[in-house]
Amino acid sequence: MPTATPRWMSAVLALAGVYNLAWGTWTILFPTASFALSGMQVADKPLHYPQLWQCVGMVVGVYGVGYLLAARDPARHWPVVLVGLLGKVFGPVGLAFGVLTEESPPAGLITIIPNDLVWWVPFALILRHAHRVNGERP
Repeated sequence: MPTATPRWMSAVLALAGVYNLAWGTWTILFPTASFALSGMQVADKPLHYPQLWQCVGMVVGVYGVGYLLAARDPARHWPVVLVGLLGKVFGPVGLAFGVLTEESPPAGLITIIPNDLVWWVPFALILRHAHRVNGERP
């Protein structure tokens, strides 16, 4: 039996959408800023190929648009939430691997808290709700 979607789920997705749009825009406009603020960029070594980081910002912004659209009906638009959660899990895994292999400084791990970790539980709960509402259908 389908259950109503709790309002907080739409609110979380709307907040994630606004956050991702803001972070993506900031990354596009100031591609070296997050590296400098997190301690990942050494002052005397400029960021190589900032356009690649700007591209990441564009992708993050596109996720933001997806979250805003999914906020209208989280149970129906669960694939957007799933893809978002996967990115928010695999991104930190990649950064942690970089830290373990000493390719990335540990200071960079601070960036995964607002960008990834805070969204894990709410996104997982939204997916659980969507599964309950949609039953066994894919």
